[in-house]
Amino acid sequence: MGTKARSLRADRSSLDGQFLIAMPGMEDTRFARAVVYICAHSSEGAMGIMINQPAPKLTFPDLLVQLGVINEGEEIRLPPDAKRMRVHRGGPVETSRGFILHSSDYFVANSTLPIDENVSLTATLEILKAIALGLGPENAILALGYAGWAPGQLESEIKANGWLHCPASPQIIFDEPVEARYDRAMAAIGIDPGRLSSLYGNA
Repeated sequence: MGTKARSLRADRSSLDGQFLIAMPGMEDTRFARAVVYICAHSSEGAMGIMINQPAPKLTFPDLLVQLGVINEGEEIRLPPDAKRMRVHRGGPVETSRGFILHSSDYFVANSTLPIDENVSLTATLEILKAIALGLGPENAILALGYAGWAPGQLESEIKANGWLHCPASPQIIFDEPVEARYDRAMAAIGIDPGRLSSLYGNA
């Protein structure tokens, strides 16, 4: 896992394991004030998960029932962490598919993608079953769908000042309240979103 993370960081053109932070003038309303964790980025395109847009009217226990992980009425038996887990809108692509960003203490061969030494991605029912039993990773967020970019598209959007990017913080992903993640990500790179909004509006 460590070797993979080091090799990813050695590719300076890769944004794997970084945050994309939407600029205040983002024209695509689906990504307004979005913080996206980049899971894969190469010459073939990019894929990431939005971490700060809750899915409306859907709870994690409800989703477990819909997927058949637990039976209706068994929600009360879930571990406290599972009951508290929020469902996020991960992006506009494959919105019926679930993705779990989680701490690297959980790993399933041929299913888990280690992104760096702190964060991994798993998109199977097995991890949902593990979380429901209290056997999952220490930290995790669930997202429906993902954000995807064709080859060269993300680079073009960054050059057009659509996005800022910076190294990701596991604390922002897993510990910060969802509503605070955009401002915290901005603050991590020394930017006051309020001042940036006024500057952008006058540009």
